[in-house]
Amino acid sequence: MRRTTLATLTLAAVLLGTQPASAETATATATATATATETATETETAKGWEPAPSAPWDVGAGVRCDFPVHGEPVVDEVVRRVLSTHPDGSVRRVAYKGDLVVRVTNTETGASYDADASGSAVVEYRPDGSQHWAVHGPVLVGVGQDQGSLPRGLYLVDGVYTMEISPAGYKSVRLLHGATDALCDRID
Repeated sequence: MRRTTLATLTLAAVLLGTQPASAETATATATATATATETATETETAKGWEPAPSAPWDVGAGVRCDFPVHGEPVVDEVVRRVLSTHPDGSVRRVAYKGDLVVRVTNTETGASYDADASGSAVVEYRPDGSQHWAVHGPVLVGVGQDQGSLPRGLYLVDGVYTMEISPAGYKSVRLLHGATDALCDRID
Protein backbone atom coordinates (compact mmCIF):
# COMPACT_ATOMS: atom_id res chain seq x y z
CA MET A 1 0.00 0.00 0.00
CA ARG A 2 1.46 3.37 -0.98
CA ARG A 3 1.08 6.47 1.10
CA THR A 4 0.47 9.78 -0.64
CA THR A 5 2.30 12.37 1.38
CA LEU A 6 2.46 16.11 1.26
CA ALA A 7 6.04 15.67 0.05
CA THR A 8 4.79 13.72 -2.96
CA LEU A 9 2.18 16.38 -3.75
CA THR A 10 4.78 19.13 -3.42
CA LEU A 11 7.18 17.20 -5.68
CA ALA A 12 4.38 16.77 -8.23
CA ALA A 13 3.73 20.51 -8.18
CA VAL A 14 7.41 21.21 -8.81
CA LEU A 15 7.60 18.65 -11.62
CA LEU A 16 4.47 20.01 -13.28
CA GLY A 17 5.84 23.54 -13.13
CA THR A 18 3.22 24.91 -10.75
CA GLN A 19 4.08 27.22 -7.93
CA PRO A 20 2.48 28.01 -4.60
CA ALA A 21 0.34 31.15 -4.65
CA SER A 22 2.70 33.08 -2.38
CA ALA A 23 5.99 32.95 -0.52
CA GLU A 24 4.02 32.37 2.71
CA THR A 25 2.29 29.36 1.16
CA ALA A 26 5.63 28.03 -0.10
CA THR A 27 7.17 28.37 3.36
CA ALA A 28 4.16 26.73 5.04
CA THR A 29 4.22 23.89 2.49
CA ALA A 30 7.98 23.34 2.97
CA THR A 31 7.60 23.33 6.76
CA ALA A 32 4.64 20.93 6.65
CA THR A 33 6.50 18.67 4.23
CA ALA A 34 9.61 18.54 6.42
CA THR A 35 7.52 17.84 9.53
CA ALA A 36 5.51 15.08 7.80
CA THR A 37 8.68 13.46 6.44
CA GLU A 38 10.43 13.57 9.83
CA THR A 39 7.37 12.15 11.60
CA ALA A 40 6.98 9.33 9.05
CA THR A 41 10.69 8.49 9.28
CA GLU A 42 10.61 8.45 13.10
CA THR A 43 7.49 6.25 13.08
CA GLU A 44 8.99 3.77 10.59
CA THR A 45 12.27 3.60 12.52
CA ALA A 46 10.39 2.98 15.76
CA LYS A 47 8.67 0.01 14.13
CA GLY A 48 12.00 -1.57 13.09
CA TRP A 49 12.14 -0.12 9.59
CA GLU A 50 15.43 1.42 8.43
CA PRO A 51 16.43 3.29 5.27
CA ALA A 52 17.57 1.09 2.37
CA PRO A 53 18.95 3.56 -0.17
CA SER A 54 19.66 2.54 -3.77
CA ALA A 55 23.02 3.42 -5.29
CA PRO A 56 23.44 4.81 -8.82
CA TRP A 57 24.59 2.18 -11.33
CA ASP A 58 26.02 1.83 -14.83
CA VAL A 59 25.99 -1.06 -17.30
CA GLY A 60 27.88 -1.18 -20.58
CA ALA A 61 26.49 -1.58 -24.07
CA GLY A 62 25.17 -5.10 -24.65
CA VAL A 63 24.88 -5.97 -20.95
CA ARG A 64 21.18 -5.08 -20.61
CA CYS A 65 20.41 -2.86 -23.62
CA ASP A 66 22.27 -2.43 -26.93
CA PHE A 67 23.69 0.82 -25.53
CA PRO A 68 25.25 1.84 -22.19
CA VAL A 69 22.76 2.68 -19.45
CA HIS A 70 22.99 4.75 -16.26
CA GLY A 71 20.43 4.44 -13.45
CA GLU A 72 20.05 6.89 -10.61
CA PRO A 73 17.34 7.27 -7.98
CA VAL A 74 15.51 10.61 -8.19
CA VAL A 75 13.09 9.65 -5.39
CA ASP A 76 14.27 7.11 -2.83
CA GLU A 77 12.22 6.54 0.30
CA VAL A 78 12.72 2.79 0.47
CA VAL A 79 12.91 1.23 3.92
CA ARG A 80 13.60 -2.32 5.01
CA ARG A 81 12.79 -4.45 8.00
CA VAL A 82 14.66 -7.63 8.88
CA LEU A 83 12.06 -10.33 9.54
CA SER A 84 14.39 -13.22 10.39
CA THR A 85 18.03 -14.22 10.48
CA HIS A 86 20.01 -17.40 9.85
CA PRO A 87 21.58 -19.20 12.87
CA ASP A 88 24.88 -17.42 12.12
CA GLY A 89 23.14 -14.04 12.48
CA SER A 90 23.13 -13.16 8.78
CA VAL A 91 19.93 -11.78 7.27
CA ARG A 92 17.45 -14.42 6.08
CA ARG A 93 14.19 -12.61 5.25
CA VAL A 94 13.75 -8.87 4.69
CA ALA A 95 10.68 -6.79 3.81
CA TYR A 96 11.16 -3.74 1.57
CA LYS A 97 8.70 -0.94 0.84
CA GLY A 98 8.60 2.72 -0.11
CA ASP A 99 8.65 5.13 -3.00
CA LEU A 100 11.44 4.65 -5.53
CA VAL A 101 11.76 6.39 -8.89
CA VAL A 102 14.89 5.59 -10.91
CA ARG A 103 15.95 7.76 -13.86
CA VAL A 104 17.19 5.31 -16.49
CA THR A 105 19.37 7.03 -19.11
CA ASN A 106 20.82 5.94 -22.46
CA THR A 107 24.27 7.49 -21.99
CA GLU A 108 24.91 7.60 -25.76
CA THR A 109 21.88 9.74 -26.63
CA GLY A 110 20.84 11.23 -23.27
CA ALA A 111 17.31 9.83 -23.63
CA SER A 112 15.90 9.00 -20.21
CA TYR A 113 12.83 7.59 -18.51
CA ASP A 114 11.77 7.92 -14.88
CA ALA A 115 10.78 4.40 -13.82
CA ASP A 116 8.47 4.16 -10.81
CA ALA A 117 9.77 1.09 -9.00
CA SER A 118 7.78 1.65 -5.80
CA GLY A 119 6.78 -1.96 -5.23
CA SER A 120 7.03 -3.90 -2.00
CA ALA A 121 8.78 -7.22 -1.56
CA VAL A 122 9.80 -9.86 0.91
CA VAL A 123 13.19 -11.27 -0.02
CA GLU A 124 14.64 -14.50 1.32
CA TYR A 125 18.45 -14.61 1.22
CA ARG A 126 19.66 -18.20 1.20
CA PRO A 127 23.06 -19.48 2.42
CA ASP A 128 24.02 -20.63 -1.12
CA GLY A 129 23.64 -17.05 -2.43
CA SER A 130 20.27 -17.63 -4.11
CA GLN A 131 17.26 -15.42 -3.40
CA HIS A 132 13.48 -15.76 -3.48
CA TRP A 133 11.44 -12.58 -4.02
CA ALA A 134 7.69 -12.30 -3.36
CA VAL A 135 6.68 -8.98 -4.95
CA HIS A 136 3.66 -6.73 -5.16
CA GLY A 137 3.96 -3.73 -7.46
CA PRO A 138 6.67 -2.46 -9.76
CA VAL A 139 10.33 -3.42 -9.34
CA LEU A 140 13.23 -2.73 -11.70
CA VAL A 141 14.75 -6.00 -12.99
CA GLY A 142 17.88 -6.26 -15.13
CA VAL A 143 18.49 -9.46 -17.07
CA GLY A 144 21.74 -10.44 -18.80
CA GLN A 145 22.03 -12.50 -21.96
CA ASP A 146 20.77 -16.05 -21.25
CA GLN A 147 20.49 -15.12 -17.56
CA GLY A 148 16.74 -15.20 -17.04
CA SER A 149 13.24 -16.21 -18.03
CA LEU A 150 12.98 -12.78 -19.68
CA PRO A 151 15.20 -11.87 -22.64
CA ARG A 152 18.27 -9.70 -22.06
CA GLY A 153 17.05 -6.26 -21.04
CA LEU A 154 16.00 -3.88 -18.34
CA TYR A 155 12.40 -4.19 -17.18
CA LEU A 156 9.87 -2.64 -14.90
CA VAL A 157 7.97 -5.72 -13.72
CA ASP A 158 4.63 -4.76 -12.16
CA GLY A 159 1.93 -6.83 -10.51
CA VAL A 160 1.97 -9.80 -8.17
CA TYR A 161 4.83 -12.18 -8.88
CA THR A 162 7.79 -14.13 -7.59
CA MET A 163 11.38 -14.06 -8.74
CA GLU A 164 13.97 -16.72 -8.06
CA ILE A 165 17.61 -15.69 -8.41
CA SER A 166 20.06 -18.59 -8.59
CA PRO A 167 23.53 -18.47 -7.00
CA ALA A 168 24.87 -17.80 -10.54
CA GLY A 169 22.45 -14.88 -11.04
CA TYR A 170 19.82 -16.51 -13.29
CA LYS A 171 16.50 -14.66 -12.73
CA SER A 172 13.25 -16.55 -13.16
CA VAL A 173 10.22 -14.25 -13.01
CA ARG A 174 6.79 -15.89 -12.50
CA LEU A 175 3.94 -13.42 -12.96
CA LEU A 176 0.75 -14.33 -11.13
CA HIS A 177 -0.88 -11.14 -12.37
CA GLY A 178 0.89 -8.25 -14.04
CA ALA A 179 3.04 -7.09 -16.92
CA THR A 180 6.56 -6.21 -17.96
CA ASP A 181 7.68 -2.90 -19.46
CA ALA A 182 10.88 -3.10 -21.55
CA LEU A 183 12.80 0.05 -20.56
CA CYS A 184 15.49 -0.37 -23.23
CA ASP A 185 12.75 0.34 -25.81
CA ARG A 186 11.70 3.48 -23.96
CA ILE A 187 15.19 5.06 -24.11
CA ASP A 188 16.45 3.69 -27.45
